[in-house]
Amino acid sequence: MSNRIVLNETSYHGAGCIAEIPGEAQRRGLKKAFVCSDPDLVKFGVTQKVLDVLKNAGLDYALYSDIKPNPTIENVQSGVEAYKKSKADYIIAIGGGSSMDTAKAVGIIINNPEFADVRSLEGVAPTKKPSVPIIAVPTTAGTAAEVTINYVITDVQKKRKFVCVDVHDIPVVAIVDSDMMSTMPKGLTAATGMDALTHAIEGYITKGAWEMTDMFHLKAIEVISRSLRGAVNNDKKAREDMALGQYLAGMGFSNVGLGIVHSMAHALGAVYDTPHGVANAILLPTVMRYNADATGEKYRDIAKAMGVEGTDTMTVEQYRKAACDAVAKLSSDVGIPKDLKAIVKEQDVDFLAQSAMDDACRPGNPKDPTKEDIIALYKSLM
Repeated sequence: MSNRIVLNETSYHGAGCIAEIPGEAQRRGLKKAFVCSDPDLVKFGVTQKVLDVLKNAGLDYALYSDIKPNPTIENVQSGVEAYKKSKADYIIAIGGGSSMDTAKAVGIIINNPEFADVRSLEGVAPTKKPSVPIIAVPTTAGTAAEVTINYVITDVQKKRKFVCVDVHDIPVVAIVDSDMMSTMPKGLTAATGMDALTHAIEGYITKGAWEMTDMFHLKAIEVISRSLRGAVNNDKKAREDMALGQYLAGMGFSNVGLGIVHSMAHALGAVYDTPHGVANAILLPTVMRYNADATGEKYRDIAKAMGVEGTDTMTVEQYRKAACDAVAKLSSDVGIPKDLKAIVKEQDVDFLAQSAMDDACRPGNPKDPTKEDIIALYKSLM
């Protein structure tokens, strides 16, 4: 058996590192950027920070901002046409998962036009050429899309999200600049931070986990657990640590997969447009309890990484409960709702469960769920 690790060619970390973008573009012989960023980031001047760096370096660009929080097939299609018209030769993706996912799909289709039907990219698509070069600049500390080989697109017509996994879509350069995250409001900081914790925990217990990814995930759990509360209160050091923690989680889960927290969250996002991080955070403690008996001693490691004391002398039942309780406490402390009562409608549960069962993340779950298990998990939070 072989294990594979795919990471960015280059990544920069630290406040102000967006200044490295022109040098990376010039070293690669790139001439014009297709800047992919969501409309709110454009409106509030966050995107402008990168545009100013490009202007000051005399680099040409075209701005594309027709992006929704849960990017759709239509967003991707319009992005492909806009890219072609722009005559650009690379993409700069600025934002959270929505901008990154749109950029990845656009970049793949431009260089693999036989996949112009966006739905054909679902799962592990057999693309032959790497995406056009992408320089990824995250503005949230959560999705880690700047270092993953995954992206998620919403099929509005079918009310479902589909996951695409492709080594050809990974950005060539990641620019993880905590200054670009400094304007995130508390709610978004909390939701994206809990998304990052979900990546780390699901990646650590997924069927595909192995020693190298365990290293990334455990360190990510430690960093996120100690930093998220401070980041929500806009502590500068905590924001810098969260930028690192979410990237570490991405280094791991991108290479080994996730589980049914994400499967169930994708269904909620597709049907109700629920923010992905919020959905993950609500689901995570409950699904952890469901998965506990299929995780060996890993919950002891999770509890310890989250700062729980005395884990070495705990029984299996005690450390499993401690890990779940620590996650629930962190989620509560940063203001995440405790249940799905305000989100899920009873008549949708069967459809949601089937969507989760069909999701690409489900096979990685440490325990193989039935549709009835998923229904029960949703209902337990209603």
